[in-house]
Amino acid sequence: MQRPDLKGREGILSVHTRKVPLAPDVDTKKIARGTPGFSGADLANLVNEAALIAARLNRKAVIHADFEYAKDKVLMGAERRSMIISDDEKRSTAYHEAGHALVAHLLPNTDPVHKVTIIPRGRAMGLTQQLPLDDRYNYNKDFLDNMIAICLGGRISEELTLGQITTGAENDLETATELARKMVCEWGMSNELGPVSLGKKEAEIFLGREFAQQNVIGPETAIKIDQEIKRIIVQNYDRAKNLLVENRHLLEKIAECLLERETLDTEEIRRICEGLPLEDRVDESEGPGKKEAAKVKRAPVVVPQN
Repeated sequence: MQRPDLKGREGILSVHTRKVPLAPDVDTKKIARGTPGFSGADLANLVNEAALIAARLNRKAVIHADFEYAKDKVLMGAERRSMIISDDEKRSTAYHEAGHALVAHLLPNTDPVHKVTIIPRGRAMGLTQQLPLDDRYNYNKDFLDNMIAICLGGRISEELTLGQITTGAENDLETATELARKMVCEWGMSNELGPVSLGKKEAEIFLGREFAQQNVIGPETAIKIDQEIKRIIVQNYDRAKNLLVENRHLLEKIAECLLERETLDTEEIRRICEGLPLEDRVDESEGPGKKEAAKVKRAPVVVPQN
């Protein structure tokens, strides 16, 4: 099912916020621009979460920061601050996520980093979230190569800084391998195999039919496919590693800031990479939107932990 475009998301938000009291700083067009890829259900959930946050803070109107907080929850899952994590695991997660964030920041033709966190969310120990500036309908080869490099940045960072690898890269490796497979088999982006579609999987009900379909590819071609997938992954692994080796001082700085602040946004990542000081941060224990709440004359209270 096709996801709504910018105009469609704005219309959906207008419908769902019709009965929700909004503060003057809330702009549904801005929220729609910051939620590419959201479905109608995602947007409805976003509005509901933002309204719940405002209610917990005893506010009479939903402010923009409530929507930002809700967006993170919809995108990345609920925070699990009560989870007890050892210092070693926390440090490993910080360097892992710093690797993703730095590669994403340094490579051209990528979606900007929206937020990096080492607060456990859902099943993840930490997350690096990218959001496109505009709706995307097509992906070029450079963009896909960069996505693979970003996926591998976390594992590389652990190897460089901690001298070890962990199971935290499991999903990254799956994503990188699947992207490389599609580049070779579905999108004709392999010079070795050419512009052909090879063994695209269909949603078959009967397992036997799927096996029969896979047998269409000969053994020699299957070997070439495996070789091309590995070549793409190793090539982008080397690109990401070179970037992190050359900019190790920035990698260390991002990781240390993550250990101190737990979450960094796109502006903070930019300032770190440009050698600029970070602004003092409002105590997050008092809930999201403290500064914004002051502008609309609503005193926030402590947000119940999820």
